[in-house]
Amino acid sequence: MMQANQDLKTELLSQIEALGQQRSLLAFSETLIDEIIRKLEKINPITQPLQPSNFDSLLGEWQLIYASNGTVVTRPIAEITNILGSGIKVKRIWQSLTVKEQKIIADNKALIQIFLLGEYQLSAEGIWQPEPDELTAKVTFNTFSGQATQFLGQPSWTLPEVKIPILDFLRNEALWITSFLDEDMRIGRGATGNLFVFRK
Repeated sequence: MMQANQDLKTELLSQIEALGQQRSLLAFSETLIDEIIRKLEKINPITQPLQPSNFDSLLGEWQLIYASNGTVVTRPIAEITNILGSGIKVKRIWQSLTVKEQKIIADNKALIQIFLLGEYQLSAEGIWQPEPDELTAKVTFNTFSGQATQFLGQPSWTLPEVKIPILDFLRNEALWITSFLDEDMRIGRGATGNLFVFRK
């Protein structure tokens, strides 16, 4: 089982690498990659990833390497890129998972580069509320923020971070399934079936 697991992970990483970073993070679904993901999900070594006893594997900083239908951040970028060309580049997307007051806190960040305007970091912080199956979580975002980290392309020009709290009546809940988890890879599924592959 462990060898099969490792072989599938190696194949998955190879296929994602072949796509290239921009294509793998923007709205693009690759049938072969999605099939490998389904095979990994069937042999998921940690079936209750949201159980506190599994937090050593779950928590930490995770790099997003594949999103079958993009993300909240990259979908608009993909649409703009289709219209305006390659003026916007996604440099990195990552997620930090921590526990605070017995709640799982998810801090999602993206670093994007805009031609002539520099680099910007976008963040969305939310809470995962585990369901009884300890596989699915209800996700609620409570804060969005943005910061120019290299304004106008100048490394020394960093502007203050702007945080925007989300009012209670505007908060929407979404379901998130952690369908695969081991020591260095995590796969998540959104409510509509979007697939996300993370590496620690």
